[in-house]
Amino acid sequence: MSTTPSVPVPPLQAPAVTAMPWRDWRSATPARIALGRAGVAIPTDETLRFGYAHALARDAIHTALDTAALKAALEQTGHAVVLARSCATDRTSYLRRPDLGRQLEPADINALRSLAAGRERAPDLALVIGDGLSSLAVQRHAVPLLAALLPRLAPGTHLAPLVVVRQARVAVADDVGEALNARLSVILIGERPGLSSPDSLGLYLTHGPRRGRTDAERNCISNVRPEGLSYALAAHKLAWLIEQALRLGHSGVALKDESEGRALLHAPA
Repeated sequence: MSTTPSVPVPPLQAPAVTAMPWRDWRSATPARIALGRAGVAIPTDETLRFGYAHALARDAIHTALDTAALKAALEQTGHAVVLARSCATDRTSYLRRPDLGRQLEPADINALRSLAAGRERAPDLALVIGDGLSSLAVQRHAVPLLAALLPRLAPGTHLAPLVVVRQARVAVADDVGEALNARLSVILIGERPGLSSPDSLGLYLTHGPRRGRTDAERNCISNVRPEGLSYALAAHKLAWLIEQALRLGHSGVALKDESEGRALLHAPA
């Protein structure tokens, strides 16, 4: 009687992907941590996620701001809106020549000056919205951020018409504020996308806006979005800085953000 020879059982193989022991930390942050490894490389699924995040960041930079939709949404909330553009004529020149994005187109400067000349009182605050490096951030967050901010401003704060600027860098708000003769300018602008934050909104405040102001003369609030700094907290910080800048007459390194733990005098209910 013949017998079938036994087949040797191969030893158990180690798993192809080695997971990180601190993988559970990923639930606490969108940062790219605890990716694991496959041999000396990262796993295929993480490679695909990286490519997707990179594509989102590129789209955020190159997608044009829908100014018509933004203007309509702002006007529905009661804002008077003026459209303008920087000296960068297109996205390519905007990315290659940052200096052009910092300057308002001369025809728009003249239009804002004419608008200011017809007003009885110089505004306390010029609010500017710029597409920056992420139109996605502006399209998503500008309207709700303004809705959270305006009720927190001190009664009697005189606002200029809201100016939406295409191909904008932060310093373009200096030209806007100077043309409108405003005491203070604030620009809401799309920040440079990261691999986990393609829609981050930045807020920059400058007292006495005029061309030639430096970044040291500005206050910045960064990463405004539901996954980062909430609209309510960002609005609280910005309203506090606005109130203090108008009271003290300066901004930037001379104005420290001490809003945490301090209530606004005019906080909304």
